[in-house]
Amino acid sequence: MKKNRPPYVTDERLYKFIDAAIKEDVGDGDHSTLASVPADLQQRARLLIKHDCILAGVELAQEIFHYYDKDLEIEFFKNDGDSVKEGDVAFIVSGSAQSILTMERLVLNCMQRMSGIATYTREMVGLLADTNTRILDTRKTSPIFRMCEKWAVYIGGGQNHRYGLFDMIMLKDNHNDYAGSITKSVEATVKYLKEKGKDLKIEVETRNLDEVKEALATNAVDIIMLDNMSLFEMSAAVQLINGAAKVEASGGITKETVHDIAQTGVDYISSGAIIYAAPNIDLSLKAF
Repeated sequence: MKKNRPPYVTDERLYKFIDAAIKEDVGDGDHSTLASVPADLQQRARLLIKHDCILAGVELAQEIFHYYDKDLEIEFFKNDGDSVKEGDVAFIVSGSAQSILTMERLVLNCMQRMSGIATYTREMVGLLADTNTRILDTRKTSPIFRMCEKWAVYIGGGQNHRYGLFDMIMLKDNHNDYAGSITKSVEATVKYLKEKGKDLKIEVETRNLDEVKEALATNAVDIIMLDNMSLFEMSAAVQLINGAAKVEASGGITKETVHDIAQTGVDYISSGAIIYAAPNIDLSLKAF
């Protein structure tokens, strides 16, 4: 199996997630399986694709199975990021029937969600194939499941934006309104970063061309976000910025509008929908 793991998918985060997920589901025991299936029974099951998609979560499935039972054997036929068809088999897992049954739902839940996100992301990325604009994800993720959702975006060909609140400065409209203005917000941020000895990129959300000009005038902004602007305003903003900062379009991004937005010249288009609006892909783990 080819590994496709971004840097934020560390062993520590991975095992912490898997451990918590198993405890949530299994509790003091999978009593349905313990009651009905002999402890020494050896069996196998195949991961069956039931809908055309971009497959994601294969590496995670391996980690889940082996975290719970290191003796389970997995034969892989597909990798994360593969375009798969209905009827394809991603892998076969062999070993303790009890272990396979107890981990079945956790593996399926993760892979169905991740495959849906990867598929949606790949479609959005494909719509921009003739442009230089990149699709970004956002923090609009499921609590505790963010690592897996962003991993799925990565597998689908999108670009991960900040992982959390700690690895980048993003001054949204509420930050700027509370601070008194974009200028005051940025000045306070520059001072804070210097005092704390932190080297973080600064992004500022703008709602109109006047705010774009104000953000530019600070000479301290790395990325200027254009929030819910018209195509005309975005084109004008790109010309105003003229390479002095990267430009990100955000707000109400759809498959129907994404290409027109890219043609305004923005560097990035951020989409929460590639995660929160992605439908789950139908997969099943079947004994045979």
